[in-house]
Amino acid sequence: MSERTPPRLRHGDTVAVVAPSGPVDLDRLNRGRHVLTGLGLNVRFGPRMLIRRGYLAGPDQARAADLQEAWCDPEIAAVVCARGGYGATRVLDHLDWDKMEAVRPKPLVGSSDITALHLAFQRRLGVASLFGPMPACSTISDEEGPEPRSLSHLKASLISSLEPRPVKGDQVLVPGSAIGPLTGGNLTLLAALCGTPHQMEARGRIVLLEDVREEPYRIDRMLTQLLQAGCLDGAVGFALGSWVECGEALPVLVERLGPLGVPIIAGLPIGHGTPQFSVWLGADGVIDAESCSLTGLIGNQDKAP
Repeated sequence: MSERTPPRLRHGDTVAVVAPSGPVDLDRLNRGRHVLTGLGLNVRFGPRMLIRRGYLAGPDQARAADLQEAWCDPEIAAVVCARGGYGATRVLDHLDWDKMEAVRPKPLVGSSDITALHLAFQRRLGVASLFGPMPACSTISDEEGPEPRSLSHLKASLISSLEPRPVKGDQVLVPGSAIGPLTGGNLTLLAALCGTPHQMEARGRIVLLEDVREEPYRIDRMLTQLLQAGCLDGAVGFALGSWVECGEALPVLVERLGPLGVPIIAGLPIGHGTPQFSVWLGADGVIDAESCSLTGLIGNQDKAP
């Protein structure tokens, strides 16, 4: 069963930008804020988000506080993560999940390291969340402006009342079709969550996988970990996103995932590449190998007031 999908945003809604992972570049953050306001949104920054502690955007408790306060604030319509990096897994133990479950769901937006939050929100809150570009990262906040296709797809997924457009891949590795809720995200984070209360459960689901700057042997190791931990048991299909600077990743992915006997499509512009399209994790999706596409279906959606 798919998770509840929060209502889409409307013109004039207020979103909170928080930093649950790595430290944020202020210039990029301000350019990203300008892009979000250009979409008709009001933007607030988490009050602690510019704290810096080495490779983290401040102490764990501070990063968790900004996230939780934004999620529980009735004036905030969505929580947008500024960037990935590292640190989201450390935030999970500092969130009051009972308090967060008691409030009305809203979109959580982010990718890469934010995979940890996506999985936790699915398992602990039963809420779908948007895996997509972030305002202090390259596709949105480069000096020359946001990458147009990435921004258009983010807007269509987050704000538009229309169903998201199919995301086209470029290679069918195992033919067939599949339907089920989407799960997954960044492979490194999925492996890191093995053995924790937040580890991925793929049964009955389509699994999205992507990564950046990982050698094929490391991809092999992480896939093997997921397989041996049972995290991929019962998956109905695999949607493979970008593998930027990962060498010859596809042969390893076929070798490890092909024996599962479910459809696999590759080359989807989801993850760390350009363009970077958006998908709702936790919402139903469809793999169609004939068209080599992944289509998200926004169902089971909470209605806006």
